[in-house]
Amino acid sequence: MSVPDETFTVTHRPHADGPYVLEVAGELDHHTAPLLTEAVNEAPFGPYGVVLDLSGLTFCDSSGITVFVTAHRRSREKGSQLSLAGVAPAQMRVLRMVGLDEVFTFHAGVEDAFRAARPPS
Repeated sequence: MSVPDETFTVTHRPHADGPYVLEVAGELDHHTAPLLTEAVNEAPFGPYGVVLDLSGLTFCDSSGITVFVTAHRRSREKGSQLSLAGVAPAQMRVLRMVGLDEVFTFHAGVEDAFRAARPPS
């Protein structure tokens, strides 16, 4: 399922043996933040958690950061984990400046998030 906007999409990528992925692309701002909020609310925060794949995110304002924080709170309420994958260097700088690098779990990409979510063999 995709939630389209002219400048923003959220694509649900469920996986039976790994985290539920929400692929985020485009511009995340006060106009599009409700679309991501809705997608996060629909995501099943299960044993493998949820990964926000931000590799396609081209812009993120404070409204988007608020959605990330809200998603983190939801994951905690569900006893699950939220990870951010593919965060661009400029966006990572902002997250560090506001101290959210201490709150979120980051992965270079979705595959790294999958490896981290798998139990040791």
